[in-house]
Amino acid sequence: MPLVAAAVCPHPPLLIPEVAGSAAAELDELRRACHAAVTRLLDSAAAEVLVVGEGPLTLRHEPPFHGSLASFGLPVEPALGRLPAGSRPDLPLSLTIGTWLLGRARPESPPAVPAMYSLAGETDPVACAEFGAGLGGEADWALLVMGDGSACRGEGAPGYADPRAETYDTGVAEALADADLAALLDLDPELSAQLRVAGRAPWQVLAGAARAAGGPWRGGLSYSAAPYGVAYFVANWERQ
Repeated sequence: MPLVAAAVCPHPPLLIPEVAGSAAAELDELRRACHAAVTRLLDSAAAEVLVVGEGPLTLRHEPPFHGSLASFGLPVEPALGRLPAGSRPDLPLSLTIGTWLLGRARPESPPAVPAMYSLAGETDPVACAEFGAGLGGEADWALLVMGDGSACRGEGAPGYADPRAETYDTGVAEALADADLAALLDLDPELSAQLRVAGRAPWQVLAGAARAAGGPWRGGLSYSAAPYGVAYFVANWERQ
């Protein structure tokens, strides 16, 4: 069955207020945009939601979903579904934040999420598109795509300042706003790695899934900024 809707969100740990602490208000706008995008996704005609994000390995994660931010110094463990006794968190950061966003959007009626997928960051564009084309199930489905832009937007950025970063991020923002599949699929893996982009592969999975579903698609970008020197985008795509 075809993809009918998608949402794109970033995955900074600071998105979770308990992690951000006294700096939580600085990302309120981003937090609101993510919440609105995920809520809109869940309000689509899709019967189930899949989640994809970058991770150290390409893996399918089965429910229940269990992540952790212990590596950031806090005992925060987002979860979705009933965890068995002794459950140990196994989600990468991208899917951990995706789990938190889904649980926050509908705490009393969690969405049907049959699987989450982590994708190795070095996966080439053709493989990403094929991966996206192979997703889906027996019902109309939606896709939550987790990914950050460049981490080189200024001297205080994690990757320091790179003059190529702003142009790269502008191109991504335009592609997400316009649902431009070709532009996303043209993102260069080598340049993306140099700019410490953590969304290139997941965005190309989205493009592959949307292309396989057929179009046309309508895109909408609700957030594009680079707080702390890292580019974050929030967008929704819907079939017209």
